Amino acid sequence: MESPDGARSTVDRAVGLLAGRARCRLAEAHRHLLRMAAEQRCDVADVAGRVIRLFDSADEVADRPPPETVPQIVAAAMVNPAVVSPAPALTGAEPAGRRFRPWLATVQGVLDALPGMAVYLTPERDDQGRLVDLVWAAATPEAVTPDGRRGCQLIGQPVSRYYPEVLAEQRWQVYQHVLDTGEPADVGPVRAGEGEITVQARPLGPGLLISWQRREDPEREVDRLDGMEQLGNLGWGEWDLVSGEIYWSPQLYRIYERDPALGPLRQEEAEALAVADDLPLRATAEEAFRQGRRVDMVSRIRIGERVKHLRMVADAVRDTEGRPLRLYGIVQDVTEQQAGAARLAEVEHQLDEQSRTLAAEHDLAARLQRIILPIPDRPIDLPGLRAAVRYLPAGDDTLVGGDWYHAAALRDGSVLLAVGDVAGHGTQAATTMAQLRHALRALSILTSDPSTLLEHLNRLTCELERETPELAATAIIARFDPRRGELVWAQAGHPPPLLSRGGRTAPLARPAGPMLGVVEDATYADAVTEFRSGDVLLLYTDGLVEHRRRSLDAGLDAVIATVDDAVRAAPQQPLAELLARLRRANPDDDTCILAARPCHDLARQHGLAAITGAGTVR
Repeated sequence: MESPDGARSTVDRAVGLLAGRARCRLAEAHRHLLRMAAEQRCDVADVAGRVIRLFDSADEVADRPPPETVPQIVAAAMVNPAVVSPAPALTGAEPAGRRFRPWLATVQGVLDALPGMAVYLTPERDDQGRLVDLVWAAATPEAVTPDGRRGCQLIGQPVSRYYPEVLAEQRWQVYQHVLDTGEPADVGPVRAGEGEITVQARPLGPGLLISWQRREDPEREVDRLDGMEQLGNLGWGEWDLVSGEIYWSPQLYRIYERDPALGPLRQEEAEALAVADDLPLRATAEEAFRQGRRVDMVSRIRIGERVKHLRMVADAVRDTEGRPLRLYGIVQDVTEQQAGAARLAEVEHQLDEQSRTLAAEHDLAARLQRIILPIPDRPIDLPGLRAAVRYLPAGDDTLVGGDWYHAAALRDGSVLLAVGDVAGHGTQAATTMAQLRHALRALSILTSDPSTLLEHLNRLTCELERETPELAATAIIARFDPRRGELVWAQAGHPPPLLSRGGRTAPLARPAGPMLGVVEDATYADAVTEFRSGDVLLLYTDGLVEHRRRSLDAGLDAVIATVDDAVRAAPQQPLAELLARLRRANPDDDTCILAARPCHDLARQHGLAAITGAGTVR
């Protein structure tokens, strides 16, 4: 029995041989050796020994040039299978399959590690010894038939089933000649699809090792490489520092816009094209190259009036002392990419500037809004009425809207309520909102009629629209007379108020009235409704009911349901309960809510009390 050190040495040698012949990494060869051992149910050292003997037999092949292709390597290495296991010649004492199968397992194991198309075929002959068919006994994973069978799926299948025309071709006679004489032969070129292949036939034990090698058209390969260079806008070159020979690919001449008849640039010519500002970068790259490192840099050259950005990747083959013997590299024209990066950087800079400007504008508008309309955190007590306000900023905190409200006692003992909305966001919307609110407060000294007040606000908005095109606004104004228990109101393109009475909430029928700032001589109508104890009135801006993910009707229904639930839950304090439930902000628009209910305890209070504001309810 072989010692552990000897077995390890055998396995290491087999791995090295297998990796060298299969052109794969040592780890892959080792994994393949282990898989062969598992499939054959034997010790890995035994398989390693057979692989070594298999490949060593190549040295005993008759004097011939070393094989140049993987299938030829396998054929040469396996030309004497008797070295691996007992010759597949049969004896009467043992069935054919049992003696032949272990040897075929080794053949299949080696083929599994090889790239390309190669198969091992066993012959079928007639009584006169003539070759009548070939049967697949082993195959590489890439071997495939027209119906898609691949690799080990071919084993046991006759060639005539898939390629019956081969039996009548000249190569069939060549296959028989190789089997009869043991002399290897090549057949071709043979037409296959759009190309040509060469078929190589090698004797291997009692059968044939067949491989196919595609014949590439040299001109086509050159065209393909040239096309790839142009597609990637890159070229390559080599410089033999021993002989002084320099080679440039065709695309490299195109990049430097140089006539190929002039040959590659001389060193002084290349240095003359360099942009002066990049000389320190080039010096750093040259120092890195002298230290034995690969160079990868982007520098600029000037050709005529144009500047090109070139990425250069260079390395060298060096001697044992690290001195370069051959320099090779790739040059890619990345001018467009650099220009695109510069444009993106400029756009990013502009976006940053715009973001800072918008942030400053938002901050100014927010401060202006808080100064003009501070939101009270407690109910507002007015003659015969109690009101409460909530302001819900948009989900996007960069959107400062023009929503506003007004709640004040008038000289005659009545109460004026209003809610409005200026279209748009930002400083302009906040400024217009302030102008309308202050105008309403001033005009209410002259008249308390809602429709008349809206007519004045409409004329003001039309005047402002001349300075700010496309300015528009909506508003609703209501006057409550506590002595009569009567509410007179008018609207200008605004959502109707909601009135809760007897546990049911419904929108009030809107009187006529267009938006502010649309029709200069517009007139507005008043509507009158009772407003008595137990009622709840809700004035609001459209942000409460409009939402991008639901219809206007659905939004209104949801608010009505919320009012009903709040009044049922807290009939004695419905305002606090209602505003507590209406806390969800609209992501696209601010919302201002003014809720009010009659309160007889406050009817005896007189005088003027005015509270106005805006902001987040706390």
